[in-house]
Amino acid sequence: KHDDNTRMLFSYFLKNFLNRTAASCASRRWWSGGLTFWRRCLVAAVLLGLFSAAAGARTSLDLDETRQPIALGDWGEYWIDNGTARGPDQVDASAVLPWAPTNERGTYPLKPGQTLWIRFTVPPAPDAERWVLEIPSPALDRASLYTKDRVGQFAEQRAGDLTPVNLWSTPHRYPLLVVAFNAEELTHYLLRLENAQGFSAPLQFVNTRYLLRNEQRVSLFLGVYFGIAALGFAIGLIGLVWLRDQAYLYYSITSVLVGLTVAAITGAAALHLWPNSAVWANRSLAVLGTWALVFYMLLNAALVSLPERSKWLNRLVWAIALAGAGLSVVLGNTDSALRVKLAVPYLLLVIAVVLSINLWAWRRGDRFGGWLFLSGIPFAITWAISAARYVQWIPLSFGTEQVGPASLVFQLPALLAVLVLRSQQRRENRRRILGLDRIDPATGLITEQAFTERLLRMSARAERLKHKSAVVLIDLINTEQTQRAFGRKAADELPLRVAGRLLSTIRDIDSAARLPGQRFGMLIEGNISPDEAAELGPRIVARCLMPFKGLHPDCVAHVRVAYALVPFYGSANPSLMARLGKRLDTAASVNDKRAVFTL
Repeated sequence: KHDDNTRMLFSYFLKNFLNRTAASCASRRWWSGGLTFWRRCLVAAVLLGLFSAAAGARTSLDLDETRQPIALGDWGEYWIDNGTARGPDQVDASAVLPWAPTNERGTYPLKPGQTLWIRFTVPPAPDAERWVLEIPSPALDRASLYTKDRVGQFAEQRAGDLTPVNLWSTPHRYPLLVVAFNAEELTHYLLRLENAQGFSAPLQFVNTRYLLRNEQRVSLFLGVYFGIAALGFAIGLIGLVWLRDQAYLYYSITSVLVGLTVAAITGAAALHLWPNSAVWANRSLAVLGTWALVFYMLLNAALVSLPERSKWLNRLVWAIALAGAGLSVVLGNTDSALRVKLAVPYLLLVIAVVLSINLWAWRRGDRFGGWLFLSGIPFAITWAISAARYVQWIPLSFGTEQVGPASLVFQLPALLAVLVLRSQQRRENRRRILGLDRIDPATGLITEQAFTERLLRMSARAERLKHKSAVVLIDLINTEQTQRAFGRKAADELPLRVAGRLLSTIRDIDSAARLPGQRFGMLIEGNISPDEAAELGPRIVARCLMPFKGLHPDCVAHVRVAYALVPFYGSANPSLMARLGKRLDTAASVNDKRAVFTL
């Protein structure tokens, strides 16, 4: 237990103090001549023992409420029992056990079947403040604190997953063991810890005031976690009933399982949901976590439309999901040591599959695959940290304990945002499909059927209100020349550009339609005078002759326009459309150089 400074100081003491003492006339002769080599060693050993008594390890705790939480540090000593099943009386009475000083990190090489014993001493204190030993590890199998009373009997305080929470001495999310004081003498404690998954939690002492303040902070985080999970469950049910989308069912179940998994991780589930079931409290985290991963993977596959994109990948996802269902049954019937070895690889497998599918869908044009991939990266990193904490690579702390649940819970809003955008896109696609008989999908203009219906209604309004409206037919006449001069792509794009020009020309109350062939139609509402109607054709022709952005400057649209005022007396509306079309066809057959015609 001597540090380097102690050894250096002792060496300095031997070299200088003893030599200077021996420098006196009598002492020098006594040291050099009167003492043999072995006698010198004996004197040095006596001095070493006296010096080490003052510089040895601390023997009792210093509980100062201004420095909370107070870590056990090197105040205590530990010993690992390899399975001899000794009781506190045997451990306390044995003088040959290889005790070692405890460490600051709180990580001990504890293996399945072994027992970790820790002893420490509390000094006498008249303070009535209640102090507790805090072991912030909700998954701990057993923690027992033994105190020897005045008659030499050990009193036990027990906590851990193997004991129902209602039977703990202090029911809490994780083990809390009361540290009592004696006003006159030291109090010796023995702590027994058992955990099949190893032990890497800090042992720290806090009083009740600090504990209450810390629990209020943790309760804030837990309230946010459970609130998000409950909201996700409600939104999932509403979406399932309203939109009849299976993805909302997966989202609702995932939200519930995530909330229960977070409750199991933090110990809130064992405290509030199943305080009388030690068996389920010990197995709930592995079982619920596995089911949460299964439905998270199914939800992710539904969001990227995996069944429609790749049946082979969808079968792979369902195979992994069924394997997870079988794994949950195995986890519910195995011991703690084997559960970690089975659950951690499945966790890493699900994360790898989810990220790979999202990246695959993104590279194949899925508009949501990229966002899902980016949102899954923090989730993967945080759960890698949690897995490293469970396999004893890093010690337990508030950050390593909360980073996994936080990423799991805050993944739900990201999934919900993608789910809402996906539903909106599907509704828009459904409206487009249902409106194909009225809206041209290429240009966004109304179809011939809708154009005819609106022409009838416009004529009826014009007759009833005693005013004139205008109907216009436009023919695109240079498609073949454009293909020869600028290629097929420019020729295919030219009608779309003309549709855009027509939409920019008309008012909100007017209508533009895509008719068969290279023909377009326009309905101009309102009281239109003959002079205003005569200006429509030249304006449309000039608008189409303007260069298009992204095309060659000479790649312009040449059009012919025929118009008429309605109501057109002496002719019904179908006859009017036929006469306008015939007028344009006649101009094309005789190669008329004019661009605007009227009836």
